[in-house]
Amino acid sequence: MTTHNRVPSLMARAGTASALTLAAVGGSLVVPGLAPGAEAATPAKKALQVAASKKGAPYKYGATGPRRFDCSGLTQYSYKKAGKKLPRTAAQQYNKTRHVSASHRKAGDLVFFHSGSSVYHVGIYAGKGRIWHSPKTGDVVRLQKIWTRSVWYGRVS
Repeated sequence: MTTHNRVPSLMARAGTASALTLAAVGGSLVVPGLAPGAEAATPAKKALQVAASKKGAPYKYGATGPRRFDCSGLTQYSYKKAGKKLPRTAAQQYNKTRHVSASHRKAGDLVFFHSGSSVYHVGIYAGKGRIWHSPKTGDVVRLQKIWTRSVWYGRVS
């Protein structure tokens, strides 16, 4: 009898805790719903997923969720759900992130729109030149292509 064939009977006799120990020391264990080699999502990826889950939520100035958002309210809410604390406004959020170049941006980084040195809008980078954001009064949370080169990127640590 091979070790592989004994695993189910060992698990049945030893219980879940021992099965996890067996997996940790070299046995294989299949967990339903978890792809082989899957790792826990980073806070940035979690924040991105939270923002995407708010698609269609109406913009409201000063709103921080869970049903209405302004731009920085959406980023603050999304990162809070991912276990990270951000200040309230886009400018304050820019000052609390690690600034990265466009060539080093990653999904989940914050995208700050600026005029000169003033930050006026923020969204969460979704990849392929797009962001999740809450644009303006009368609009809703949505995925949109970045429309200007006047952006800076910040990574939440």
